[in-house]
Order: sequence, then structure tokens, then C-alpha cells
Amino acid sequence: MAYDYTQHIELDVNLATSSMRTHKEFIILDHAYFIHSPHNLIDMYRIFLLLVCLFSVLSCFSQQTLRAAASKRVITPDPLLPVSGGVGIPKPVDKKQGDLYVRALVLEEGATRVAIVCLDNLGWPSVLGDRSRALISGIPAENILISATHTHSAPDAYAFVDEQGNTGANFEYLDYCVKQVADAVNEAIEQLQPAELRMAVGEAKGKIAFNYYAPDLYDPRCGVIQVVGKSEKDIIATLVNYAIHPEVLGSKRGILSPDLCGPLCTEIENSTGGMAIFINSALGGMVTADNRGPDGESVGTWAECIRIGELLADEALRIVKDAPIQENPLLSCISREVSFPVESELMRAIIMSSPLGIKISDDFNLTTKVNLINIGQGQILTIPGEALPNIGYYLKRKMKGQYNFLFGLTNDAFGYILTEVDFNSFKRYDYITRTSLGERTGEIYIKNALELLAENPSPQAKQ
Repeated sequence: MAYDYTQHIELDVNLATSSMRTHKEFIILDHAYFIHSPHNLIDMYRIFLLLVCLFSVLSCFSQQTLRAAASKRVITPDPLLPVSGGVGIPKPVDKKQGDLYVRALVLEEGATRVAIVCLDNLGWPSVLGDRSRALISGIPAENILISATHTHSAPDAYAFVDEQGNTGANFEYLDYCVKQVADAVNEAIEQLQPAELRMAVGEAKGKIAFNYYAPDLYDPRCGVIQVVGKSEKDIIATLVNYAIHPEVLGSKRGILSPDLCGPLCTEIENSTGGMAIFINSALGGMVTADNRGPDGESVGTWAECIRIGELLADEALRIVKDAPIQENPLLSCISREVSFPVESELMRAIIMSSPLGIKISDDFNLTTKVNLINIGQGQILTIPGEALPNIGYYLKRKMKGQYNFLFGLTNDAFGYILTEVDFNSFKRYDYITRTSLGERTGEIYIKNALELLAENPSPQAKQ
């Protein structure tokens, strides 16, 4: 009777391509057929076919599996609401310049999903972020990073109270924003598609930022992550990471606005067709927009917001323009809880009197999450506030990526983060000292950040 080797060939192909079999099962099962095969020639042919199928399967497994999507929502209040530029009761407004947004970028590689979210606001406390996280399905809460652009022309999200215990925060608006964050992330999850990455870090040139306390003590580097779709011209999102206070307008001009972040995102979206998202960096003490006029006085106009925002956008696109596509980027996200003592009497009063219910322990400690993300050749470290530039420079020097990013005001915004040697050191530092949690905040944060970096591998591509 003729030997029907076609059955074995068909079986090998099915085994090799079946998603129900592991590589180990495949090899064991096929080895059983080798033993019972009556024809050496046929066995040799089957081995050849097996290797071809196996290499094909392994090739499929090794191909990039990154998926991504972006979504945004307008969160401009209607009617307009008073705006907050810091501690104190919000200031009334009578007009707007640009819209406020929540912007969400979701990344997925293998079983790992991460959401990067940013709102046009001064800061976004974790008590509001956690409410959004509870409404998001498909991403672990600790993998949802929520930042604020730090515009000083948006409604109060901290519910600051006056001496009589009254607050100017609008809780209906905050509830609305909580839902818009969740809706944007959930929509992005539904739209995930195959994607690739470009990354670059370079100096943003031109009159963009300076340090108000000491003009040259700021980080001019701009980090860019561009997420590319089916073709290199199909841009899903462009993320810009740069340290700057968006306070060209501020809170005293009667204008609700995303400040320079609005024109920045509009310019990128008009140029690329994809969504733009701005994540601030180590902007403390006091890295602000360089809106100094010829006479040295601040130019606080919407036209100046447009000038600075569009210049930063153009520089970001220039920096990333020739960056190569990163093949097979791996994605990982870890977090750790970090506690900070609230030593400042002012900050204790703000936190304990806020009707938001910000959690503080009986011994006056706040706990938040710090994230470390490896993506492709890049590494991202989050900061729960406004770290001074020296802290930013130090951490970037210790990070392990070819491209390193610091996401400031992320997961929380605990005021200024100073080291012990900076705390209350100069008259210039009086304000940032009073609006920090305390003398130990910087040291505690740096210690935990360095431990995260030491305990986790360097970012890399899939082999």
C-alpha cells in the first residue's frame, strides 16, 4: 500500500500555524511522527517543511506588535468659569482664547497597555484621576498616566478655599472632566491599530523659554515621540515633552485659555494630521515662557501665545523629522507608591481644607504613584509636581534610554520639588519654598526614582 505522506505534510503545516500550539508542543508532536515514518526520504522532506513553517511562525512572532491610538475631547466650560493660576480663589473671566482639551494616547505591546493623558489645567490631583481610572476598562489603573499642561488660565481643579472656607471650584465641571478623560481613553482603546515609533531629543532653538530666577538655568532640550500608523505619512500622534510654564496670559487678564499649549497643538495637528499632546517637564524654579518684550516687560497677549506655541511646535517637528523608525519596540510600565511628608503649614492647610477629599495620613503624609516606562529606545519617568531644573538634569543623566523623557505634573501636582540644599536657600526661592511640601520632598523623590531605574532593565527593541 502506498505511503500517504500528504497527511503528514498537512498536519505539519497545521501544527506550525496553529495558534493553539506552543512551540514545545509542536516539536514534541512532530517528533512522534518522525519515529513512526517508514520512509527516510519523506522524513527528510518533512523536516525541511517543518523548518520552513517553524521559521515562518517565529518570524511572525518577532514582527512588531505595537498598537496605538489617540483621542481628544473639548473641555472648555460653557458658560465660562473663573480661572486659577495657583494658590487662592479663582479669578473671573469674560472671554476665551482657544479651547481647553483632554488628550489621550494609548499604547499597546503584547499584554501591556499604557495610557498617557493630559488636560489643559494648572494641575490634576490623583483624587480626580482615580475617578477617571475607575471608568476605564482594559488598562490597569497604575498604567494610566494623567498629566496637566499647567496653563494658568483654566478652572480650579484643587478647590482652593479662602479664609472663610469657601471655594471657587465648580464641581459639576470637574465631574464633566473626569468623564471626558475616561471617554477619551476608552475611545482610543477601541481604535487601536498597528503602529511604529520615531523618537528624538534635541535643543529647541529660538525665544521660547527662560528661567525667571536665573535666565540660563533651564533645559532647552525638547523630547518628541511620534507614533506612526500604516505608512510614515500616517501620523497617529506627536507627543512633545518640554519644560515651560504656560503663563503668557496668566490668571489676571480675564481670559480662559490653554495658553501657548493650544497653538502648539494646533500647529502640529495642522502639519501632521495626527493628534498632538504636550507633556510638561521639570519646569520648577522658575522656567517660564520667554515673552519678554524689547523693554524687558512681559508681553501677555494671545498673539504671543501663538508665537511661542507655534515656534515650539515647529522646533519639535524639526527635531523628530529625520528620526528613524524604531523596529519592534518593547513596552513596559511599572509604578511604585511614594510617600512625602507635608511639612509646609500652607500646604497642609490647602490639602486638609480642600473639599475634594485629598487623602493625607494622620502624621501628615501624602502618597502618590511614580511611573517608569520603557518604550522602544526611550525611557519615561514621571514627576508628581514641578521639579527644579537641576533635578531634571540629574535624573536624565541617570536614565538608561537613548532618549529620556521626564513627565512633570503627572499623577499629582504637589507644588515645587526642591532638594535640601535649594530649600529656603535664597530670597528668590521664598515662593517656591512656601509652595512645596517640604525640605525632604526632592531627596525622597530622587531616591525612589533612582531605585526604579536601578531595579529595571534598559529600554530595548524586541529581538
